[in-house]
Amino acid sequence: MNCGTASRVKTNIIPSVKITSEFDNDSPELKELVSKTAENFDMEEVSADKAYLSRDNMNLIEEVGAMPFIPFKSNATAKPKGSAIWKKMFYYFQLNNEDFLDHYHKRSNAESSVMMIKSKFGDFVRSKTWTAQVNEVLCKIICHNICVVIQEMHELGINPDFCPNSQEPARIV
Repeated sequence: MNCGTASRVKTNIIPSVKITSEFDNDSPELKELVSKTAENFDMEEVSADKAYLSRDNMNLIEEVGAMPFIPFKSNATAKPKGSAIWKKMFYYFQLNNEDFLDHYHKRSNAESSVMMIKSKFGDFVRSKTWTAQVNEVLCKIICHNICVVIQEMHELGINPDFCPNSQEPARIV
């Protein structure tokens, strides 16, 4: 079971997830992850590993207003083949590699998010059927997001208002 996730760099919130089997290719899943994340967040950058490298993925990332930071494989060329962002990022990767990699390494935060889930909720699933396994992983991600939101509320001093139209303040009983 693979879990493709989009992750916010500062908060470790997981705004989008796609569960696939270990036999599925990750690259086609980026479209849904980026599109779903873009519905609720303004993305400036998208960092992904080489498994997600394709002109289509780079174009998609640019279409949602973000810059793609996906390292190029050794056999890649600058030929745009209909993707101006491919050529632009290829030369950025070649000529400003250190700066490119500084942006790219923000993706290690996604790995941190996964590690947070595994360390807090276990690194295996107990369910036997595929549907139950998917649901178990999704529940772990929901619980992770709740923990992250609570942590950010305390760190940022945010006092949530769960009853904005009510005369009385919200109470937790």
